[in-house]
Amino acid sequence: MQLYIIAIACFGIASAAYSPYPEQSNRPQAAYERNARILAYDSDVKEDSYRYNYETENGIKAEEQGREVDGIEAQGGFQYTGDDGQIYSVSYTAGQAGVQAQGAHLPTPPPTPEAILKALEQNARDEAAGIIDDGQYNPGKYGGAASASAFVPQQNYARAQASAGFRKPYKY
Repeated sequence: MQLYIIAIACFGIASAAYSPYPEQSNRPQAAYERNARILAYDSDVKEDSYRYNYETENGIKAEEQGREVDGIEAQGGFQYTGDDGQIYSVSYTAGQAGVQAQGAHLPTPPPTPEAILKALEQNARDEAAGIIDDGQYNPGKYGGAASASAFVPQQNYARAQASAGFRKPYKY
């Protein structure tokens, strides 16, 4: 019985020392954030719209307002103080076009290559002229005409098998 109690005590000490996310507990502001008080909170929810805002003592501020229009359209923003002491701010809109966030610290995509921009312009001109590309090769589109020697997979495959002396498939 004493061995059982000692084993449980050792297990309890070991599990208390284990933290599944050690990087979170070592952050400079972690202890401050765990116990941050709410300084201000305001909310108004109506049948077809809503808005809220809040602020905590550790510098987190957030606000959002939205309304119902073929789904929900919302805009808002938030800010917080990073571990480096810098204040990070994000503003966003959300709706039919998805979520579009903006912030000085958010990464931006690289510029679109010139060749891609030219191809997109050509696609737009083709569609405006009624040319729709369905992904199939059309020799007439590229200045050539379909010829008798055009690639026909099944015929050429069968011809290749016969000329190379391949055996015919087994019949079960």
